[in-house]
Amino acid sequence: MARIRNINDFRKAKQEKRPISMVTCYEYQFARIIRETEIDSILVGDSMGNAVQGHPTTIPVTLEQIIYHTEIVRRGAPDLFIVADLPFMSYHVSLEDTMRNCGRLMKETGANAVKLEGGRDFVKTVGSLVKASIPVMGHLGLTPQSVHKLGGYSIQGREEEKRKIMLEDAKMLQEAGAFALVLEMVPESLATEISSMLEIPTIGIGAGRHCDGQVLVITDLLGLDDSFNPKFLKKYANLHRTVKKALKTYHEEVTSGAFPAEENVFK
Repeated sequence: MARIRNINDFRKAKQEKRPISMVTCYEYQFARIIRETEIDSILVGDSMGNAVQGHPTTIPVTLEQIIYHTEIVRRGAPDLFIVADLPFMSYHVSLEDTMRNCGRLMKETGANAVKLEGGRDFVKTVGSLVKASIPVMGHLGLTPQSVHKLGGYSIQGREEEKRKIMLEDAKMLQEAGAFALVLEMVPESLATEISSMLEIPTIGIGAGRHCDGQVLVITDLLGLDDSFNPKFLKKYANLHRTVKKALKTYHEEVTSGAFPAEENVFK
């Protein structure tokens, strides 16, 4: 199957009913490994605030940090489609400020697109970015940058009024020019309705089985954090156990004198 190379391929994948695979990645070595697979796209997410920096939210992540990590990921995956998150307050102050930040992000990192959170309040922003030739991926449902406004990490769109608003917001983002839409932690029935309604693909995370694609954080799906076990996550490995065992063995061999061995010594 052909890999996604540009924004038109996202819509084509939806038309052909070919599910889109996306992973969130922040560094060079993992990006190199992803490139050796058939994964469609990489998201350099502000989830680095949780997964890399150890913060309880994504809010502390800065534009400079997104630029730094996107640049690194691009070096590891020079030919993959990369979406870079716009972090908290990088697109909220003014349209001029937003355009400047997105211009930097695209020019300095080689990202193919940006992603921003929010619905109707940011439709004008999405339209302006698209007019400036900056592809935009939208994000509805649980929007982590709004965690304090939402009152925590909870499923969004269960109430009829909020469901209606999300359906309207999804349509508005599509009309503004978004090429795809992330749906995070929403009921499967709502995600199915949105996906069926839109011409652009939906990428789900905790949004059920009927989105047009799925995204997971690479450190989550590889099981690096054994304490993080949300319902939507499937762990495809247990690297926490593997890495811990390797480090324990290394320590034992260093302290016993088994390492370095003969084969590790220069003559």
